Amino acid sequence: MEESKKNYDLTPLVAPNLDRHLVFPILEFLQEHQLYPEEQILKFKIELLSKTNMVDYAMDIHKSLYHSEDAPQDMVERRAEVVARLKSLEEAAAPLVSFLLNPSAVQELRADKQYNLQMLKERYQIGPDQIEALYQYAKFQFECGNYSGAADYLYQYRTLCSNLERSLSALWGKLASEILMQNWDIALEELNRLKEIIDSKSFASPLNQVQNRIWLMHWGLYIFFNHDNGRTQIIDLFNQDKYLNAIQTSAPHLLRYLATAFIVNKRRRPQLKEFIKVIQQEHYSYKDPIIEFLACVFVNYDFDRAQKKMKECEEVIVNDPFLGKRVEDGNFSTVPLRDEFLENARLFIFETYCKIHQRIDMGVLAEKLNLNYEEAERWIVNLIRTSKLDAKIDSESGTVIMEPTQPNVHEQLINHTKGLSGRTYKLVNQLLEHTQAQATR
Repeated sequence: MEESKKNYDLTPLVAPNLDRHLVFPILEFLQEHQLYPEEQILKFKIELLSKTNMVDYAMDIHKSLYHSEDAPQDMVERRAEVVARLKSLEEAAAPLVSFLLNPSAVQELRADKQYNLQMLKERYQIGPDQIEALYQYAKFQFECGNYSGAADYLYQYRTLCSNLERSLSALWGKLASEILMQNWDIALEELNRLKEIIDSKSFASPLNQVQNRIWLMHWGLYIFFNHDNGRTQIIDLFNQDKYLNAIQTSAPHLLRYLATAFIVNKRRRPQLKEFIKVIQQEHYSYKDPIIEFLACVFVNYDFDRAQKKMKECEEVIVNDPFLGKRVEDGNFSTVPLRDEFLENARLFIFETYCKIHQRIDMGVLAEKLNLNYEEAERWIVNLIRTSKLDAKIDSESGTVIMEPTQPNVHEQLINHTKGLSGRTYKLVNQLLEHTQAQATR
């Protein structure tokens, strides 16, 4: 693997904040993109699986890794243990599961948990032991990779559970299950439900609450870059003071995803200015091509470096498990987020460059936009037409002539200076008047 790609990979920072089951989609992505040697990925998969009940999957990977038809004895024994334990839990949860599978019986349940618990005890002889068994059974199903069954049982468990800590644990499991089944609408609902609890719950320590927020943001990455409204949702969550503080103190690598969302989300442009200040604050604690691109354009006005960063950003996106999702269209394969990112990145460069210069050489602009001359000319013509910019292209001189509706940077500086002089003059007069008034008393 190229060293640059390895440097850009955030898996070592992201994985510790995920449930181990959520790490598998990341490993699949890394394996498919050949970012690491095949053998290394397979060994890591086996290590992850060793702490789950997905023994058959572990056996298949072991056979593939070591080119063997036989699985190790410890895996065979582990499989027998899992099957026996599953049977035992199934029997313990059977009374409540049977009740939940009976539509007419389920209709007897109400919003009042205490009523439900009393009704189950009196009419169906189902008590706390059977409810606890349902939780253990759901958790075991999750560890076996049966995410659909786990999601259903965890949902039912939460309607009956009166233990807040256990109910919170079940909600985390439900969220993970929905993510792994790619049910993005339901997953977003569970994420927001979990956020409300985390923000309102009384934790043992503030650090514990911060850690829960960090976990929530990491898990949310799956939803935000797959849900139709995800790019707006990630800004709404990550940009809240409490969550942004958590990012800055404990997980600055998440700034990559917030920065990407800002670049591709035109509706959130007004908030971008404040985010640029955050980038400046975190300049020394975290470096990333996407973060550096924004700094080049909006802080340093270094368009040559911004153009180089665009190429690095493209590499980051296509090799990031959350950003680099591929879409097959006939014989073509594309990464939609990359295309969207590059289009908006060029727009950022163009708009900012035009605020500084009123007459721009087309060749220079093409270079800064990472396009050839003809592509740049077409791109700018289309931009002027769709965005209704007050600009024109002088084909003879090969320049773009801007007539901005607001003063350029130099004029703004002059206007601010004039305003400052006026305010200073007014302040001095007020002080003199106050001094004279005091003297006449």
